[in-house]
Amino acid sequence: MDTALDLHGPLTEDELRRLDAYWRAANYLTVGQIYLLDNPLLREPLKPEHVKPRLLGHWGTSPGLNLLYTHLNRIIVNRDLSAIFVTGPGHGGPALVANTWLEGTYSELYHSVSRDETGMQRLFRQFSFPGGIPSHVAPEVPGSIHEGGELGYALSHAYGAAFDNPDLLVACVIGDGEAETGPLAGSWLSNVFLNPARDGAVLPILHLNGYKIANPTVLDRISTEDLLDLMRGYGHQPYIVEGDDPTKVHQTLAATLDRACDEIAEIQRRARSGGTVERPRWPMIILRTPKGWTGPARVDGKQVEGTYRAHQVPISEVRKNPEHLAELERWLRSYRPEELFDATGAPVGDLAALPPTGDRRMSANPVANGGRLLRDLDLPDFRDYAVDVKKPGEPAVGATGVLGTWVRDVISRNPQTFRLFGPDEVASNRLGAAFEVTDRAFVADTVEGDDHLSADGRVMEVLSEHLCEGWLEGYLLTGRHGIFTSYEAFIHIVDSMVNQHAKWLKVTRGIPWREPVASLNYLLSSHVWRQDHNGFSHQDPGFIDHVVNKKAEVVRVYLPPDANTLLSTMDHCLRSRHYINVVVAGKQPAPNWLSMDEAVQHCRRGLGIWDWASTDEGAEPDVVLACAGDVPTLETLAAAELLRQHLPELKVRVVNVVDLMRLQPPSEHPHGLPDNEFDTIFTRDKPIIFAYHGYPWLIHRLTYRRANHDNLHVRGYKEEGTTTTPFDMVMLNDLDRFHLVIDVIDRVPGLASRAAHLRQEMVDARQACRDHTRRYGEDDPRVAEWRWIRETDQALRGEQ
Repeated sequence: MDTALDLHGPLTEDELRRLDAYWRAANYLTVGQIYLLDNPLLREPLKPEHVKPRLLGHWGTSPGLNLLYTHLNRIIVNRDLSAIFVTGPGHGGPALVANTWLEGTYSELYHSVSRDETGMQRLFRQFSFPGGIPSHVAPEVPGSIHEGGELGYALSHAYGAAFDNPDLLVACVIGDGEAETGPLAGSWLSNVFLNPARDGAVLPILHLNGYKIANPTVLDRISTEDLLDLMRGYGHQPYIVEGDDPTKVHQTLAATLDRACDEIAEIQRRARSGGTVERPRWPMIILRTPKGWTGPARVDGKQVEGTYRAHQVPISEVRKNPEHLAELERWLRSYRPEELFDATGAPVGDLAALPPTGDRRMSANPVANGGRLLRDLDLPDFRDYAVDVKKPGEPAVGATGVLGTWVRDVISRNPQTFRLFGPDEVASNRLGAAFEVTDRAFVADTVEGDDHLSADGRVMEVLSEHLCEGWLEGYLLTGRHGIFTSYEAFIHIVDSMVNQHAKWLKVTRGIPWREPVASLNYLLSSHVWRQDHNGFSHQDPGFIDHVVNKKAEVVRVYLPPDANTLLSTMDHCLRSRHYINVVVAGKQPAPNWLSMDEAVQHCRRGLGIWDWASTDEGAEPDVVLACAGDVPTLETLAAAELLRQHLPELKVRVVNVVDLMRLQPPSEHPHGLPDNEFDTIFTRDKPIIFAYHGYPWLIHRLTYRRANHDNLHVRGYKEEGTTTTPFDMVMLNDLDRFHLVIDVIDRVPGLASRAAHLRQEMVDARQACRDHTRRYGEDDPRVAEWRWIRETDQALRGEQ
């Protein structure tokens, strides 16, 4: 099949003239944003004071972006398409701002930046200027769902937007530099998961301008045949549009977009006419044009256009060098602005009539402001899935397995607006109940014996955390809901991606026209304390530390201690808006402590005293045993039981923390507990032994402003691990019940001498348990089979 359409083209002379004028206008506005403070229409000769003192921005990619945006407007109008534009080379921010201003959307949302000479001057001045707008395709840019500052995620965001959006076309521009990143390289596989019967379409456009900041790009320097074979191997039908003659490129690009849209329409027509959905060969475009096209060919005797020197600011000493100033003016006037803007500075009639109108404009499409389309999920009542806890610790069931039945029904009740994402770990994390009602989405070949694969599946599994994250972000930003489940240690793979999403949420909270989107929900299991079979490489709870560095109004961290608290927590998370929710829960059978009513109340509080596990009887305690996380809770309660048995006179208060952010003061986090309430629970002067799921120093960070911080002693994961037994893991990190008892003895004033025998007994018990694992390869049954046995617990619970 032909890979390039070498035709005179479908454009009439008038269409060609108007498209080229629109492209020139976008290019002019782009250059103006990078360089100009004043004199936006060049009504007088350019002077140094008309130019910004600091020249910031990226020109090299911008003419290609402007060209594509212009031509996509043509096909939207001609075919009445709903489309959005995802800009992988997001450093071409001025190009997208220029196009949204030409379309009128920018002025509708930012009234001071009107479509006239005054508005144009403000448009130019604000770009990359203190108090103005960023240099990239940031949340402030209408129509953006992808900033493109950190490279690699454009295509996964595009596919996320297309899932369950059957009428949407997502035009995704991939920079040839971005194409070298690992996440982008993996993203080409996304078409295996796109069902043309129910999903929209993604049109990838590889912007092959040949250079990065200072180097050639790999895909530009391999042979054309190898590049085409690569794209075909990924399941695409590639078409090349190339050249440096604007007239020829306009015609070729118009014809190629027409052909691509025809093929997409035919793929969707066949898939939606019934029958088996087979994997199609989706079209994609390779746009090969000079970097910095239409800019200065040479500056200071060196070639600029078509080289890496065009990447950012091609002419740099404009205020100081008269030759540079003259070159900039020649460049700007080459676009003939007098033909493009009328006497008021507004686009002339031909230009104003070219783009789509209303919500058909890519910059005004409600899909790109997903909160406008967001609807609440139809959630089943999580109470109906409760574990029947008649006494603390019984029965022992896996929390995520219980949650899985609820997630199954969330999927059933929300067949177009909810998906479950995971890197081949849905079943491993005990969420396999989802497969009772759906399958894994998969549009490639299947063979006999494949398990739960179908084109209609709503579970998105691919062995790439980057893809799962990117898909889900694109899905959320276009108005839907989802959960990302992963092994706790390997969620670090998307640390940088969650950084970017947190920044997006932070900024959009301050943009009035951006509506809140559904929260990004992480369910992390196979966690650090129960990765004893996979070993040290799988043991890392540090994602929590990473997330809490983000803005307090954006991040939430939950550590439910059992199944009922997990159900309550996840129901809350799926109802929330515009947050990043991190939930860590175990999948292995474990004690369940709270009835559903107790769990709901406890989660509502975020943290609280467990009277039934305490021996202070409402009085001032001698020591506080605090815990956060399922395994730390188990070890804390076992320690409390040992203290009750051996030191019955010791007044012990047990505090469990579900919402980690409650530990901070309200001045630091909106969930923070006021100082007087914190002091009432944790005391102002008594020892606090805190058993924590993750790295212990995080608890110190969160509580350093508290009055009793000096008495806080935290046990947690201290980077000790291997392939061993569950109890050996906690002993390796001094989080075990015996060590917690030792900590109490060492820190309660006056206790050391009278509890010396008990302390020695605890040391001996630790050694005995370690010896047992080395001899038998499993934990001592007295530890592994421990259950809460306090006789008065039922009476205490009845009194609450």
